[in-house]
Amino acid sequence: MKLISFDIESDFGFFRKPESNNTLNVSYNMIHRPAVLGILGAVIGLDGYKEKGEFPEYYKRLNHLKVGIAPLNHEQGNYLKTPIKYSNTVGYANRGATFLTEELTLIAPKYRIYVLLTLDNKDEAFLYNNLKNKKSEFIPYFGKNEFTAWWDNFIEYEFSEVNSERHLSGKLETLFIRNQIIRDIIEEDNSSFLDMMDADDFDEIPFMYFERLPVDFNLNLIQYQIEEMVYTNYKIKYLENLPNLFYLKNLDSYAQLI
Repeated sequence: MKLISFDIESDFGFFRKPESNNTLNVSYNMIHRPAVLGILGAVIGLDGYKEKGEFPEYYKRLNHLKVGIAPLNHEQGNYLKTPIKYSNTVGYANRGATFLTEELTLIAPKYRIYVLLTLDNKDEAFLYNNLKNKKSEFIPYFGKNEFTAWWDNFIEYEFSEVNSERHLSGKLETLFIRNQIIRDIIEEDNSSFLDMMDADDFDEIPFMYFERLPVDFNLNLIQYQIEEMVYTNYKIKYLENLPNLFYLKNLDSYAQLI
């Protein structure tokens, strides 16, 4: 097996929240796992959505992949956003009137994507080679086809899957699923989270970022399955309680792959 990562970015990004209305559409701040699977599918030429109520080819063939996500070039987990306004005068769309809509779009989003691959699998071997050699069968994009994405910094890791009953602590490189009370898993030497210690005591301002993000699809309802995700630069304890946790020997840190 290979655990790899690559850094992918675009000038803009729009990962639409389904609860948005037609007048104001809002993007998730973080790229999420279903969107990552779509990008990986594009890299090896798998088809996307073709028919309502039917999952696309890339999802059927890649949904078993374990994926980790980390933001890059961000402000405490956040990206700048700008409203982009559109007008639609097509009659069948708005019954003859001009329809105005607005999309709150990410500016210069960039992420590090971790993927666990089995090279005995034909699709995964093809994906490994294309990612490593910066080749793609289809053009990947960040939510909309005008937001073309590109990647670099392909890395392979020495790794081991964490399967331990003893207490573990360390830095998490990726977003992780919140399955514990956050106050209880902050390392004691990160006490500024609790008592607002001077930020000068840290190499960077400590932060915790929270967002409810899609991690999969509900196969019965054909809608996103949502989990509350966390990203932080604090050290975390009780890491052994996180599922699908991997130790990255190169970095002496951890990643959760979902």
